[in-house]
Amino acid sequence: MEKDVKPRFVDALRRNNDQIREDRAKTIGEDSELIYKRRIEDIELKIKRIAREQEGAIDISPLDRNSLTFADFDPESFVEKDIELSLKIRNLKIQFEIAKKRYEYLFGKNY
Repeated sequence: MEKDVKPRFVDALRRNNDQIREDRAKTIGEDSELIYKRRIEDIELKIKRIAREQEGAIDISPLDRNSLTFADFDPESFVEKDIELSLKIRNLKIQFEIAKKRYEYLFGKNY
């Protein structure tokens, strides 16, 4: 059984330049692809979270169910925040589309 065991260290020393380059390219490519994919997913998640936050801001319930006043609602800050969130979403969507296209270009796969 001992003769079936291949000496990995000795084999590694015997590899030629092409084999070494191939192994390194494979490792770098796999790591880069995985990180790129994760970055795209992170951007997508940010878009969803900000969109939920924006939708949540529309829910302007009165202080209690018997009240008809919205005493703590500040229309100025609502508008400012809504525009800010809209711009964040727009910028993230642009990043998302660019990242997807670059991923497809760099790795030859559809995201």
